[in-house]
Amino acid sequence: MRIITGKYKGRHFDIPRAFKARPTTDFAKENIFNVMMGYLDFEGAEALDLFAGTGSISLELVSRGCRQVISVEADRDHANFIRRCFEKLNDQTDILIRGDVFKFIKACHRQFDFIFADPPYALEQLPQIPELILSKQLLKKDGVLVFEHGKQYDFSHIPGFVEHRVYGSVNFSIFQ
Repeated sequence: MRIITGKYKGRHFDIPRAFKARPTTDFAKENIFNVMMGYLDFEGAEALDLFAGTGSISLELVSRGCRQVISVEADRDHANFIRRCFEKLNDQTDILIRGDVFKFIKACHRQFDFIFADPPYALEQLPQIPELILSKQLLKKDGVLVFEHGKQYDFSHIPGFVEHRVYGSVNFSIFQ
């Protein structure tokens, strides 16, 4: 796993083979971040990474200048991996929360400039996640939600939907 650009550009982190998480491919990550450049400036932004997995997106967000990133990950081993990655960078920008994403969303009273959600594709509640995030008003005015999902889903009917992007086998729905 590598950081694509920013102050930590080119840094690599080896993901343990036993991990269940599938990090967003570098190809998809690079392309969706290029698209995001037209929506917002990451410099000084506050971001939320839901289902953080390997921390690939959180690391990219911090590298691109986010003032603060909150990473929410339930799996203990994955959370420890994310923690170790930020320790290697000696960077305190990321706040790691090891816990259930749905409980976090329900209890969260903050708003963010950018939210990235990459749930496991087999997650039963996956189709409800964008509406849940948007109904809790976790986005600031002009904030952006990027939701990664499998190709079988169509979220274009949800208020706030802006566009759908496909990079290889990775699908992103973007909301504002």
